[in-house]
Amino acid sequence: MRCYDRYILPRLTHLAMGQDQLLPYRRRAVSSAKGRVLEIGIGSGLNLGLYQNGVRHVIGIDPSPELIRFAEEAALRAARETELVQGRAEELPLKTSSVDCVIATWTLCSVSDPRQALSEIRRVLKPDGIFSFVEHGLAPEPGVQRWQKWLTPVWRRCAGNCHLDRPTTALVEEGGFRLHDLTTGYATGPKPMVFMYEGCARRA
Repeated sequence: MRCYDRYILPRLTHLAMGQDQLLPYRRRAVSSAKGRVLEIGIGSGLNLGLYQNGVRHVIGIDPSPELIRFAEEAALRAARETELVQGRAEELPLKTSSVDCVIATWTLCSVSDPRQALSEIRRVLKPDGIFSFVEHGLAPEPGVQRWQKWLTPVWRRCAGNCHLDRPTTALVEEGGFRLHDLTTGYATGPKPMVFMYEGCARRA
């Protein structure tokens, strides 16, 4: 698994997350970004070319050194002031109240401790800052939920700790955020894997 996680999974992740059908979700997630932006789980840097002129500086954090290398290439193409850091969302190497916006695109599903990650996101956001996210997670139908809970133990082992059954809305609100915009629904694909949450939140 160590060889798979280091060499194969990053490339599979880059290909999977680069699907055309995900691009509109990405555009919407980054549309509210401005000022000094932190992107957790920056992956291969697929969002870097989507940020608008109001973004002054992007800090990207990801635990995978291989994906960080992909992101470095994306940063050069985007020609944007970018700082890339290998690290975890649960331990952000940033000062309290130091960023204007945090972006997460399909990241909370795979962090080891989503509650700690959200606590850190809240800590580093300025009081009037925005947390913008798109995630997949727990579906509303009991039948789909059963499939999600059954598949997740196997899925997370081959998909970089990705959980299909995390209740994104509840996690964000329990993390000390007030949602002021939330859209949910299925994307194209197998239902257990494609129930999406798109939202913007502020510190409660």
